[in-house]
Amino acid sequence: MIITEQKQYKDILKSLEGVDSVYIVGCGRCATSCETGGEEQVKAVAQKLRKDGKKVAGTHVVDAPCDERLVKKFSASEKAKIKKAKAVLVLACGAGAQTVSDIIELPVYPALESLFLGKTKRHGEFYELCMMCGSCVLSETGGICPVARCSKHMLNGPCGGSNKGKCEVDPNLDCAWYLIFKRLEASGQLEKMKKIQTPKDYSAVIRPRKVEIRKRVK
Repeated sequence: MIITEQKQYKDILKSLEGVDSVYIVGCGRCATSCETGGEEQVKAVAQKLRKDGKKVAGTHVVDAPCDERLVKKFSASEKAKIKKAKAVLVLACGAGAQTVSDIIELPVYPALESLFLGKTKRHGEFYELCMMCGSCVLSETGGICPVARCSKHMLNGPCGGSNKGKCEVDPNLDCAWYLIFKRLEASGQLEKMKKIQTPKDYSAVIRPRKVEIRKRVK
């Protein structure tokens, strides 16, 4: 899930300077889970904008605004509302905002900050687990990513600074390599700790990236 946080309202308002009418798009998946861009948050932002003299032409929470196919499925009534707006405010991650911008021919402004790809542990508690490096080593590290979860991004560890299972960079953080050791030990794969990981092939993450998955021929 893409973890996001809402921009400061004053910054949202500043981005909309000179815009008297706005249409608001929310996200029904990640931003809803983060409580940054779901129905409730879209409604709250709309109310604030109205109080500040902005006309809200309409609002719509797209199930996944990063999916171009869904953005293209706006109903005729919603499209009519969009035509009355001067800009679109998007409460979604950067991918969602850019997808909306590709489809709707109006200035598009993001209302959220995209933070990281992570997991939800409990309500309002999120953890970064993956750096989307394009060269996954989870099979060798007990399903724990050293690139994302080690403060030093060490592919071979632990470093000499870990202490009692905690990270020297931040003692409040578990040492990723201590977690990897315990996981491998519990699963009887401790010999994997002896394997030296080669440096990352960063050509796998040359950006911008594009992936085309074609159906297999039966």
